[in-house]
Amino acid sequence: MKWRTVLLQDWFFLVTYVFTALEAVPIDIDKTKVKNTQPMDSAKIEPPDTGLYYDEYLKQVIDVLETDSHFREKLQKADIEEIKSGRLSKELDLVSHHVRTKLDELKRQEVARLRMLIKAKLDSLQDTGIDHHALLKQFDHLNHLNPDKFESTDLDMLIKAATSDLEHYDKARHEEFKKYEMMKEHERREYLKTLNEEKRKEEESKFEEMKRKHGNHPKVNHPGSKDQLKEVWEETDGLDPNDFDPKTFFKLHDVNSDGFLDEQELEALFTKELEKVYDPKNEEDDMVEMEEERLRMREHVMNEVDTNKDRLVTLEEFLKATEKKEFLEPDSWETLDQQQFFTEEELKEYENLISVQETELKKKADELQKQKEELQRQHDQLEAQKLEYHQVVQQMEQKKLQQEISPSAPGGESKIQPHV
Repeated sequence: MKWRTVLLQDWFFLVTYVFTALEAVPIDIDKTKVKNTQPMDSAKIEPPDTGLYYDEYLKQVIDVLETDSHFREKLQKADIEEIKSGRLSKELDLVSHHVRTKLDELKRQEVARLRMLIKAKLDSLQDTGIDHHALLKQFDHLNHLNPDKFESTDLDMLIKAATSDLEHYDKARHEEFKKYEMMKEHERREYLKTLNEEKRKEEESKFEEMKRKHGNHPKVNHPGSKDQLKEVWEETDGLDPNDFDPKTFFKLHDVNSDGFLDEQELEALFTKELEKVYDPKNEEDDMVEMEEERLRMREHVMNEVDTNKDRLVTLEEFLKATEKKEFLEPDSWETLDQQQFFTEEELKEYENLISVQETELKKKADELQKQKEELQRQHDQLEAQKLEYHQVVQQMEQKKLQQEISPSAPGGESKIQPHV
């Protein structure tokens, strides 16, 4: 369904609750020529993981809203701008009481989860006397002022937060990858410092040899070019390259048959190209780098093809892209091994940051060690007091026992006379 795809694609890949009124263009495909053509069960298609810290809450809200017939009807007619602007959120006031009750419960659970996260973080920092309710302000995907009711404001905030967060999601992934590469280089250099000259030269030689082996791979086709798509058509789909047809190709790779190529479906098209460069069995091939390459390829194709920037590729957009000169005569594609991820200045700055963090961690570790020693001292002191108290109690009990028993008379007879 288009609206769910756009919501979990355009809210991962962001928001739209638009239900498709248009069916996919009918295309006749000879299924006997296509590999692995098992019928897709739409119920088994899992929505994409948005990568957002409120991903589960987002999906649960979508699932509940799906059950309301009025809201579904509005969604069928809604466009992306209507959703992003918040106008659609006002329709929440008209959904059934049963749906509103479920949404209220979801919000209460989410607020409770966030409070637990805040408490855990503050407890780890040993902060006390903090207003946990006030700290809910930092979460902008719900209205913290009313933690018990899911209102139109909540839906509006959820859509806008997901929109904003996902627009920066890829950028954040690139930044994390850059840090990963700098950390790798930092650790390599630190390791070299521990070696003598002979061993260091051996390691440097091995490093250069691995770089050479990794760079020695077949030519990678330009992502989204005719050559690249024809290779998928032939090797993945098992079809004759001379029969390549863009419409048929689109239909084949629209896995959930919603009329769009979403970001996951696009990324799947690059597997053959990535396999030319990366093999998990090879020491010189880094699978983290492979995923960064996949992301770069997807971003490139989206920039070229997705003309309305909704993070979904329609058949019309796809066919227009195949008419461009770049589709037939693309530039060569530079893989990651041909690029520099960071400068020496950036690496030095990163290493300085690591040094500061290590110093702070050491300081905290020393403080924790002192606290541990102090707790141990207090524990030992309490144990000593406990032992002393126990000894005193024993002495008192013995004394009391002695006082209760009269001393014996000469000859061993008791002085206590029995009552007559």
